[in-house]
Amino acid sequence: MSVDQKMDSGRRTLLLATSAVGGAAAVATAVPFVASLTPSERAKAAGAPVEVDVGKLAPGEMMTAEWRGKPVWVLRRTPEMLASLEKTDDKVTDPASEEPQQPDYAKNKHRSINPEYLVAVGICTHLGCSPSEKFKIGAESGMGSDWPGGFFCPCHGSLFDLAGRVYKSMPAPTNLEIPPHQYLADTTILVGDDGKA
Repeated sequence: MSVDQKMDSGRRTLLLATSAVGGAAAVATAVPFVASLTPSERAKAAGAPVEVDVGKLAPGEMMTAEWRGKPVWVLRRTPEMLASLEKTDDKVTDPASEEPQQPDYAKNKHRSINPEYLVAVGICTHLGCSPSEKFKIGAESGMGSDWPGGFFCPCHGSLFDLAGRVYKSMPAPTNLEIPPHQYLADTTILVGDDGKA
């Protein structure tokens, strides 16, 4: 092998070694950079859909889940609770849910996919207080014997029926928000994703 051939071979080896080291350095630099662009676990949790198991929820009971830092109520309504919605139609501001506080599939009298379950954001639409659960019907609610059931916001006195519809002449301007949701199974609700996007 001539001197020129040895020099070319040495240059190729040096070039390959330099390229390999440079490539490794580029990958080592790129991995943390790309990782920094992905949302953190905390950010994912703040906006990620939440599965809610309602299998142990008895009729007339309510549970609260958290989605995007907001309380989401799931109320399993009894037949009496559903019947009370007929009685409140003429007492609420937006009985047909014309205001866009719910997805289209919840734009009905019971404001839900499955009439048995109300899924609503538990934040008053007035100033953001959380209404209390006065959903029991009648005297046992503490609201009087003629109370048809619903929710009471203690901050400024807004009342909502068992579909989260606000009563007339209340400080709250609109019904409670119904979040996007879907049923993954008969007793599992996915809050925050309705499969429409």
